[in-house]
Amino acid sequence: MPSDSANVFRILARELGPQHWWPAETPFEVMVGAMLVQNTAWKNVERALDNLRAADLLAPLRLAAVGEEELAELIRPAGYYRLKAKRLRHLLAFIVERFAGSIDAMRAVPVDAMRRELLAIHGVGPETADSILNYALGHAALVVDAYTHRIWTRHGWIDPRANYHQLQAEVARGLSADAQTYNELHALIVNVGHHWCKRTPKCEGCPLRELLPAAGPRC
Repeated sequence: MPSDSANVFRILARELGPQHWWPAETPFEVMVGAMLVQNTAWKNVERALDNLRAADLLAPLRLAAVGEEELAELIRPAGYYRLKAKRLRHLLAFIVERFAGSIDAMRAVPVDAMRRELLAIHGVGPETADSILNYALGHAALVVDAYTHRIWTRHGWIDPRANYHQLQAEVARGLSADAQTYNELHALIVNVGHHWCKRTPKCEGCPLRELLPAAGPRC
């Protein structure tokens, strides 16, 4: 059964309200957070960002000037810190060499072209690229993640074998293709995944319970 993402959005917006996500002071901080959140909880990312903020390094040129070992220690709370330091430095090199550290210059590149360039950076996958495009650069790029896959699968809206792009296309169908809609829907989905649609579903009280198949969630 195909999903009705517009209805999902209406229900979640009504029941949960505005999410005010992504929590960051600057677009560059969003980019750094998008790299650090891979395979870890957001609370760990916040600790790493606090370290960078305390060192006054949350600016492209300043952070790019930091050595890999020092960077790894600063972001240690985010886990996989040596790997993430390498990947973050690849993104930093791109921002500095291609755009002289200007986020505004990045924003001026058409979204499809910018997405291709981001995906060419080692360590930047589709979810990270779309997070940067939407939350940092303000483009209409829909982020889908493990929570999205779990919710759409359990409701019978997507084949469990669907890849990122298939899931993204299904979720986007019927939605207004604008940055704010995509931003808010993804944030609402994360809220549902965090509180109700966990590995073991907790359907009681979930705003989307009414949309489940009659037989219950498809785990």
